[in-house]
Amino acid sequence: MSHIVHPYAHRLGIIKDWKSRWFGLKGEYQKLLKGDILVRELLVKKLRGMYVADVAIERGPKLFRIIIRTSRPGMLIGKSGEGATKLKNELLKFARKQSLSGFENLKLDVEEVRSPESNAAIVAHMVAESLEKRLPFRRVMKQTIDKVMANRDVKGVRIYLGGRLGGAEMARTEELKKGRIPLQTLRADIDYARERAHMTYGDIGIKVWVYKGEIFADKVAVKK
Repeated sequence: MSHIVHPYAHRLGIIKDWKSRWFGLKGEYQKLLKGDILVRELLVKKLRGMYVADVAIERGPKLFRIIIRTSRPGMLIGKSGEGATKLKNELLKFARKQSLSGFENLKLDVEEVRSPESNAAIVAHMVAESLEKRLPFRRVMKQTIDKVMANRDVKGVRIYLGGRLGGAEMARTEELKKGRIPLQTLRADIDYARERAHMTYGDIGIKVWVYKGEIFADKVAVKK
């Protein structure tokens, strides 16, 4: 019987890096972990609709850095940096309220995602946005897959939807795939994301897998 594992966690330390990186911190592990989780949850809630790819956190003895990768940096930063300043103040206020430590040296960085269609999290947001606009789910899946496969660096994509699709009384699942998705190959660069489309009759779960080729394939030297 097969076991389904998280494609990102499966490759941690092999081709994927941790999303929370701590340097030279001792003790208070539970408190710091709780802080990271709460900050992530707040940012995911606040920045919904801004096509955020991921949130990375770096902590050090005199450093607390949050890196937000998005395909719409202009929306997040705002006119002359007003949006970023407002978000930073909200985070500091939230940290004081929850009594979280390490926020004294908070630094907020916004990075742009150059190829949004090849990022699983952004693709999942696109699908959720289309479903919330009441577009037919099969058309949404097909159009999204065609858009993703138009990228040169994408070799395979799979989209899974689960819930009351099309407003049906009984929940079911639908899946569409194009290209290859080698989940067992550890050097396969597979981007994976989960999202929810909030509908009036309940949520629809969305899962997206994007395969971008093997990471070490071009580095293997042929010895003669």
